[in-house]
Amino acid sequence: MDLNADLGEGFGSWTMGDDSALLDVVTSANIACGFHAGDPSIMRRVTGQAVERGVAIGAHVGYDDKAGFGRRFLDVEPAVLRDEVVYQLGALDAFARIAGDRVRYVKPHGALYNTISTNEGQAAAVVGAIVDYDAALPVLGLPGSAWLRLAAEAGLTVVHEAFADRAYTPSGTLVSRREAGSVLHDGTEIAARCTAMATGGVIEDHEGGALRLAPDSICVHGDTPGAVEIALQVRRALEGAGVALSPFGR
Repeated sequence: MDLNADLGEGFGSWTMGDDSALLDVVTSANIACGFHAGDPSIMRRVTGQAVERGVAIGAHVGYDDKAGFGRRFLDVEPAVLRDEVVYQLGALDAFARIAGDRVRYVKPHGALYNTISTNEGQAAAVVGAIVDYDAALPVLGLPGSAWLRLAAEAGLTVVHEAFADRAYTPSGTLVSRREAGSVLHDGTEIAARCTAMATGGVIEDHEGGALRLAPDSICVHGDTPGAVEIALQVRRALEGAGVALSPFGR
């Protein structure tokens, strides 16, 4: 099982989460590429720290929307979105290579992640960008999404993701952040859910039903309060259940 987190999401003197501490816990790092968050100096620092710790580097591409932290839908023309994703990929890959590695996979962020689950035009644009840049890059996303279907049709390697601290609908989609209870905060509960996900068990959906997920990677959000301790609890629980942790992007 892979354990990933969204990192490098500060900007200038403004910080978001504890990147260094989370890099000691996770096996893959989704690093912001300067559009929804991040800047060149942060990208250089976090890619360097990831390489030092043997953590796989992923490009966390998003809408050009720092004010909204990439969590607002933007009606971007597909051709423009395609170029913006290539731009972000190239920027992060440059810093990864300076650090002695390279970008190993791609994960869309926030509103872009949610939009391309159903919006085939934007999903195809993101797929096209990755094919243009490096068709060997795996892509991370929600099972059943248009994004992963189109990626697979284009010959990309798809990786199914689940979220440690997010509530799910009965159909296996994420509950909107606008709804109460969409983000979980109890580390013990989160760790137990992750263990169930990783070992073929069921979790409780937002309506109280049983839901079975089969992820290749589990995301612990770096901007959740108490993120480092939650990530540690998740890792300890997985290892305690005999689940081996390693990055998929290698």
